[in-house]
Amino acid sequence: MANIPFDIVGFDLDGTLLDTSADLAAAVNHALATIGHGSYPIDEIKPFIGKGARRMLERSLAAAGIVDQALIDELLPVLLDFYGANIAVQTVPYPGLIDAMDDLAARGIRLAICTNKREALARKLLDELGLSARFAAIVGGDTLGPNRHKPLPDLLFDMVEKAGGGRTIFLGDTDNDTLAARAADIPSIAVSFGFVPCTAEELGADAGIDHYDELISLLERWPAT
Repeated sequence: MANIPFDIVGFDLDGTLLDTSADLAAAVNHALATIGHGSYPIDEIKPFIGKGARRMLERSLAAAGIVDQALIDELLPVLLDFYGANIAVQTVPYPGLIDAMDDLAARGIRLAICTNKREALARKLLDELGLSARFAAIVGGDTLGPNRHKPLPDLLFDMVEKAGGGRTIFLGDTDNDTLAARAADIPSIAVSFGFVPCTAEELGADAGIDHYDELISLLERWPAT
């Protein structure tokens, strides 16, 4: 078994660890239905995911030609209440993830999460899927208060500290993830199967994977310094 030169492997949540698109789309469509708007297919909502619930709702309304901050303020609690009550109906881990996490844990490598999803929702989702105990730290978009979410490095610094410190690498599916990692001086891996298909080069990541079956061998090949 080759050595992996990291103490912590950190993950974004939506579009990286878990395919949450169906449940998020259902919440968006529920909120829009309360104002008489028709529903969006899941694939149309996927590109709106990844920068927090408010931004997802704002993008969904903008796609319908609606730009109204007061309406967003009104609909956001509706969306979040519905999502919280239906958070793990169709959400699943991406293929190969559980095996990869088992391998990392067996080597004594700590796992952690840094997401722009609200921390309470992230924890509830992971609890319902039976995954919470696998992570040494779970940091959400509101963990440090307002205006400190990715692409700022603040949440990543907090994740590393709460996970016990050490050399860290971070996986994500958007430029929010790669920009935050770069700002935190942490190497990054982009997953191509997230909600906005992009290459590692397009996202500015140090490397990329197309499936979690590739993660362990990539980490084993990573330079030790």
